[in-house]
Amino acid sequence: MTYILKPQLHHPSLPTNSLGYTRRDYEGSVSTLCAGCGHDSISAAIIQACFELELPPHRVAKLSGIGCSSKTPDYFLGASHGFNTVHGRMPSVLTGANLANRDLIYLGVSGDGDSASIGFGQFAHAIRRGVNMTYIVENNGVYGLTKGQFSATADRGSKSKRGVTNTDNSIDLVAIALQLGATYVARSFSGDKQQLVPILKGAIEHKGAAFIDVISPCIAFNNHAGSTKSFDYVREHNEAVNRLDFISGRAPIEINYDPGTVQIVEQHDGSKLALRKIDADYDVNDRTAAMGFLQRHAAGGQIVTGLLYVESEASDLHTHLSTVERPLNQLGEQDLCPGSTALAKINAALR
Repeated sequence: MTYILKPQLHHPSLPTNSLGYTRRDYEGSVSTLCAGCGHDSISAAIIQACFELELPPHRVAKLSGIGCSSKTPDYFLGASHGFNTVHGRMPSVLTGANLANRDLIYLGVSGDGDSASIGFGQFAHAIRRGVNMTYIVENNGVYGLTKGQFSATADRGSKSKRGVTNTDNSIDLVAIALQLGATYVARSFSGDKQQLVPILKGAIEHKGAAFIDVISPCIAFNNHAGSTKSFDYVREHNEAVNRLDFISGRAPIEINYDPGTVQIVEQHDGSKLALRKIDADYDVNDRTAAMGFLQRHAAGGQIVTGLLYVESEASDLHTHLSTVERPLNQLGEQDLCPGSTALAKINAALR
């Protein structure tokens, strides 16, 4: 079963926004991800952001690729438009949809494998073109659907559940987005709702390419040798009956810490992340300084979170191409094929 519909029940005391919608109206199907997965916390943050922004669900288009992250659009905004593309091709499909109908609000949901590996080129071109979108990468550093191989964002020197050491350098998608000209760039942690929800709201309201890298722990690959509930132990003692996998549920990791401080987050497998929240007086309008800030703290083993850069006078792909205000998919034959007289005027202007 790939999805489970939620019962359409609304408690009469649920708060509503100005559209008359409750938070429940922005939800989707029941998640089939592992209990405690950070991706579900991101879905909850998206739901909260859209509820607080009072967005009509039918005005939102959500697109994704392939992976655990790309399953999540089914778990929020069930009344919105949705399209699940092939692996790594979400940015191209989103670009085409945006060009055809500029009136929709576009959410691109991807993972570190989907965007930093097979879709790396697609990601780069969508960002550099300034497509008006909110591009969210749910970053867990592994390929969760294929048993936890390292993704391109895994840190060099990190170890897999099998003890294999990653010898490759990692790709920092935030640094790449800054370099390629994204006009809204942020990083957060899936369990830091107080930081993530405002970042999402700002990205959705931003006109231009908004990119958010969300560190999201994978709980499926923290089993260890000697555990009677590990995958290996179950397989060794159950081969005669079936080949089922069981992943025990874990509580979602939640944090709350002050700007300018470092929070050590212990993941379910015992590994630790050092998250540094940007200072309250951090200048979000300096792209070059943002790149240096990232590199300095990365060298010290810290992952910077918060809104890293925003361009207040940003423009999008439609501005660059000088397209008409009316969505292209609403133009009629007379608009698209105005005839030989109009063609003659264009040719005359080129002489």
